[in-house]
Amino acid sequence: MDKPPFHPYFMLAIGVLSISTSAILVKLAGDAPASMIAFYRLVLAVIIMLPYVMWNHTHEFKEISSKEWVLATFAGIFLASHFILWFESLNYTSVASSVILVSMQPLFAFLGTFLFFKERFTAGALLSMVIAVTGSVIISSGDFRISGMALVGDILALLGAVMVTAYFLLGQNLRRRLSLLFYTFIVYGVAALSLFIYNLVLNYSFTGYSGHQWLIFLALAIVPTFFGHTLFNASLRWISTSTISMGILLEPIGASILAYVVLDEQISWYQWLGGSIVLFGLMLFIVSTKKLRKPKITHNSHNS
Repeated sequence: MDKPPFHPYFMLAIGVLSISTSAILVKLAGDAPASMIAFYRLVLAVIIMLPYVMWNHTHEFKEISSKEWVLATFAGIFLASHFILWFESLNYTSVASSVILVSMQPLFAFLGTFLFFKERFTAGALLSMVIAVTGSVIISSGDFRISGMALVGDILALLGAVMVTAYFLLGQNLRRRLSLLFYTFIVYGVAALSLFIYNLVLNYSFTGYSGHQWLIFLALAIVPTFFGHTLFNASLRWISTSTISMGILLEPIGASILAYVVLDEQISWYQWLGGSIVLFGLMLFIVSTKKLRKPKITHNSHNS
């Protein structure tokens, strides 16, 4: 195996720090609609990827079947829905609550594989699900006592996790036949087109944003997207998917710390308690299921 350009765990740490900025950047975008933030994040990412895809992957456009286009289209629509719901949740609830709840995606993914692919459960997986759900209930009940709108944000974050799970399940077969970059380019393109239509229907303005907001859109396209998930995929050559999955669970911690430093968001006792329980449940879940399946890191690559 070739030698990594940097220590793999350094790459993992930079990746975790990069994806932790996603929710902060959305908050810093101010009054821009959630769907418009998502649109520019994806369309700018597509523009950045375009020259490389056109130079190295043109042949894949000829090889992709009509069925694969249909799957990619639905995957892109679900990805767009994930971003709308998750970014919108940040208008109602805190970074800590939103990021912790949307991080429960692996549980929804496993439920989906159980329902559609008859994947079996272990006792450890079931226990971990109960633990993680208990933590989410603590967070949501605490938010509800403080503000009913915070609970709305929590529900939107959970729905965002469901949408990204649907995206992952649709993309499983596609990722076996298409290269990572080409698959990502196609799905981002479809998601960006879906968001364009959505924003057009709602009559949101595509212009009139401040220079600060344009910088935020660009930062979202670069930092969590490329410095985050590109490094995760690169580090897969030297460290296991379960190790990377564990690393990604540090995102809620990184995002909460950044929210405290940058946005002055305080973390309540119930967020600490519920968040710790959720993360413990998710860690137990990864340990319990890694022998049953080999999760691909691309399953986490659009959460943030």
